Amino acid sequence: MREWWRGAMTYQVYPRSFQDSNGDGVGDLPGITARLPHLAGLGVEAIWLSPIFRSPMADMGYDVSDYTDVDPVFGTLDDFDALIAQAHDLGLKVIIDQVLSHSSDRHPAFVESRSNRDNPKADWYVWADPRHDGSPPSNWLSVFGGSAWAWDARRKQYYLHNFLASQPDLNFHNPAVQDWTLQNMRFWLERGVDGFRLDTVNYFFHDPLFRDNPADYRVKAEAEGNPYGMQYHLFDKNQPENLIWLERIRQLLDEYGATSVGEMGESHHAIRMMGEYTRPGRLHQCYSFELMGQEYSAAFFRDRIGAFFEGAPDGWPMWAFSNHDVVRHVSRWARYGASQDALAKQAGSLLLAFEGSICLWQGEELGQTDTDLAFDELTDPQGITFWPEPVGRDNTRTPMVWDGSAAGGFTTGTPWLPVKAPQLSRNVAAQEGVPDSVLEHYRAMIAFRKGSEALTAGRTGFLDLGEPVLGFLRGEGAGAVLCLFNLSPVARSVTLGGVHAMIGPSLAVARDGERLTLGPNAAAFLTVTGDVQVVT
Repeated sequence: MREWWRGAMTYQVYPRSFQDSNGDGVGDLPGITARLPHLAGLGVEAIWLSPIFRSPMADMGYDVSDYTDVDPVFGTLDDFDALIAQAHDLGLKVIIDQVLSHSSDRHPAFVESRSNRDNPKADWYVWADPRHDGSPPSNWLSVFGGSAWAWDARRKQYYLHNFLASQPDLNFHNPAVQDWTLQNMRFWLERGVDGFRLDTVNYFFHDPLFRDNPADYRVKAEAEGNPYGMQYHLFDKNQPENLIWLERIRQLLDEYGATSVGEMGESHHAIRMMGEYTRPGRLHQCYSFELMGQEYSAAFFRDRIGAFFEGAPDGWPMWAFSNHDVVRHVSRWARYGASQDALAKQAGSLLLAFEGSICLWQGEELGQTDTDLAFDELTDPQGITFWPEPVGRDNTRTPMVWDGSAAGGFTTGTPWLPVKAPQLSRNVAAQEGVPDSVLEHYRAMIAFRKGSEALTAGRTGFLDLGEPVLGFLRGEGAGAVLCLFNLSPVARSVTLGGVHAMIGPSLAVARDGERLTLGPNAAAFLTVTGDVQVVT
């Protein structure tokens, strides 16, 4: 039997912003449970919940103070159990975030670890003596700005934090930390979760010699908005011990038949590392930020997706265009669209035609865009630190819009982030049942993918076509599907051979015999009858 996750579609839910059930302006578990029918009706197979654990919320839940309880802002363990039960009744799997590389500085383990150098948890976090001049032990930088080392006067040592200073890194070189982490994961598996999304999966281990990172070997004309990108991160992450640790996690997951998704936080070799991390016995699937940048071209998608399967034929990717950390793709790629709707629908068709598993970010099915926020509206520490650029993460995390009311049906109170007019206009109620809407196109495209063995399991063969036309075959023989996309706002024409009928929810396409006109942001799917020929 084929593993359910292979080729499946997962929908990312950001709990703070999905649905508020009690009027406090913050989304919660009962709210998510009430909205599960929308996700089941969309046709996805699984939902991924961003962190719901107890937390001071310095980084919106990615700073965990208790790994085995729900934060009161989201509800209770009983609420979580009810969500799991309802999701399973609707045929949805549930994947939850696991933030394992670091905890909150308020976690009892860190409070004990920092108290002195000889307590039972003294070696549970990454501590190091200063250099002789008092400076940090290495030049490692925090993703959120400044040094990755913070001084602690109690121990008279520095501790490592790859993110906020209130997010100290756990020391996975210590076997006791690994054992404790597996116990925490087992707690949720026993409650019925179907898998884990592993945050910053390449950050678990550090170089124990604390060697300095070299400068990025790529030539830079000027400093980046965030200097973290100016280093080649050879020693503060991406260590070989990561792979051995992932094999331990896989053994636990196999006991329960659960799946894993790793977030590859790397800008240099992400595609290669995705393959390396998903080889048999490691992660089931892995995604990176490779498809979440500014480029929207045939050569780009052909190169990135082809490189993965060429380098890791036994690995498995998860592809996504947007998530809670990046600018929404309809905003990023606006210049490539004849209209916002045209781009949104084409991007959905393109993503859902790729080989691999797929992750959709909440609101993507509405063609939602980033929200313009003023500085005093921000809550994200990264966005505040690097204001005005790079753009922070609050802009993509604003509440889900269900209807045209003042807060979009998200809350009866004041939402934790504002719902503004451009986002309010793209709501579920206004698109429900409207044949040409982005929402109904996503539903049709998801159903098309689920009903096509070629799109869920067929291998990919790219065609070498000129820009801006991207073409590839999914599958082989009589069941193969030819996929064609015009990645521009200007019409293009191609001549076809070896194809038969148009199928699926094609977009902006006209056919005259062997001549196919691909309108602005067109998507075409055709059955294959012989040797395919496409001439641009």
